[in-house]
Amino acid sequence: MDNFFMNKALDQAYQAYKLEEVPIGAVIVKDGKIVGKGYNKKEMSLDTTNHAEIIAIREASKNLKSWRLTDCTMYVTVEPCPMCAGAIVNSRIKELVIGTMDPKGGACGSLYNIVENDNLNHKLEVKRGILEKECSDIMKKFFKKLR
Repeated sequence: MDNFFMNKALDQAYQAYKLEEVPIGAVIVKDGKIVGKGYNKKEMSLDTTNHAEIIAIREASKNLKSWRLTDCTMYVTVEPCPMCAGAIVNSRIKELVIGTMDPKGGACGSLYNIVENDNLNHKLEVKRGILEKECSDIMKKFFKKLR
């Protein structure tokens, strides 16, 4: 199931790619059903907070009629930044599944580890490296095209 839903997150990343946004996608799943999805829209919206994870959290909260996303799993193509990692913790998501790590900005194990920090009021289960090559390849392709 992890590969299936990570592919759905990759579909979101490709939407961002087509719009010349950094190609990161996220989906949130509860009981085997996608309840929220998102891709980066920072450039087009001129809004620093419009990351894939935040958009997916907003949609899932609206669909579930709760800010508490307990018993949900988030699939994200690239390791979340500190802002998104904080939002993930605050939303009470149960599990985070990451495609590829971000050694320059990641806050789920690379530079920091907000989501597994014992000092915070909520700690997630984390899986890393799901469809890692595919998630990494779209980022490399995007940044190669920019240069």
